[in-house]
Amino acid sequence: MPRYLSMIRVNEADAPAEGPSPELMERMGHLIEEMTKAGVLLDTAGLTPTAQGTRITWSGGRLSTTDGPFTESKEVVGGYALLQCKDKAEAIEWTKRFLTVHEDHWTVTCELREIAEG
Repeated sequence: MPRYLSMIRVNEADAPAEGPSPELMERMGHLIEEMTKAGVLLDTAGLTPTAQGTRITWSGGRLSTTDGPFTESKEVVGGYALLQCKDKAEAIEWTKRFLTVHEDHWTVTCELREIAEG
């Protein structure tokens, strides 16, 4: 079965300063449990803020590093989910369910991409 990477994108400036509500975390926990039992969710995690990150770039035959925060970034990857689904349509449905557990004040985008195997 194909695997998909869902990159969870958020705007750090617009995310609630207090983070996810306890109710959101409870809904998320139930969904993660359901996805795990269904054999769909292989791995998931949130990422630390870009202020704690480093970008490493290879350009013109040279390496460079830039410490965060990355001010030019409006939308950043805030987490990921690794899914194994029968097809892209199923992966899209699970991703939609993930997005709809969030309260209305959240703006979250998931970029879903199939993992190239072999």
